[in-house]
Amino acid sequence: MSSNPNVSPVNPLPPVVVALALVMFVVELTFNLGARGLIGGPQAVGWRVAAMRDYAPSGDLVNWMIEVWRFPPEILLRFLTYPFIHVNFTHMIFACVLLLALGKFVGEVFRWWALLLVFFGSAIIGAVVYGLFIGTSVRLIGAYPAVYGLIGAFTFLLWVDLAAHGANEYRAFTLIGFLLFIQLIFGVFFGGGPDWIADLAGFVTGFGLSFVVSPGGWSRALAQLRRR
Repeated sequence: MSSNPNVSPVNPLPPVVVALALVMFVVELTFNLGARGLIGGPQAVGWRVAAMRDYAPSGDLVNWMIEVWRFPPEILLRFLTYPFIHVNFTHMIFACVLLLALGKFVGEVFRWWALLLVFFGSAIIGAVVYGLFIGTSVRLIGAYPAVYGLIGAFTFLLWVDLAAHGANEYRAFTLIGFLLFIQLIFGVFFGGGPDWIADLAGFVTGFGLSFVVSPGGWSRALAQLRRR
């Protein structure tokens, strides 16, 4: 059997995943350099706060749009930009690590456009649900609702695979259960905000969208379950 020595034993990361992580990193690097006075002059110290004010959604904004039934483009844009704004470098790097790991797995099965749809669809729905439950001016920032959407897609793929092999498909939900448990522990001992609502909504969105955008979609999942 012939083999190609130039073929990498590790599949490369999908370019769209690398691009998303790169944008997150560049934005955070810009905020950090600005805060240290290395770029942008004195006003750069407030770049992060200004970005949160101008490019992140809040409960007040969500409820206002629903009440007046107006959806200004400059506000709708916030639902796409907030995943690239983080509290600090650590907040961003954990999101990047999860994005690269889950994006690699999901990207090996999903088309690039499907992965983007899960990422941004989960970010949007996560922010809307957050706004409906948390009616305050506190901004939602960070890529975690979008990343949890990829966890939902990962869970869907694992769920279908376990069902196809006759295994207990509920094992597919171990990861999300573990992550929510960790969030609960951190919230009890170190305090935490209600961001978990957006994360959970992102997970449900990613899982649900996978029935539509994954190869075979709903019909594949249904066929696997019928074989049980």
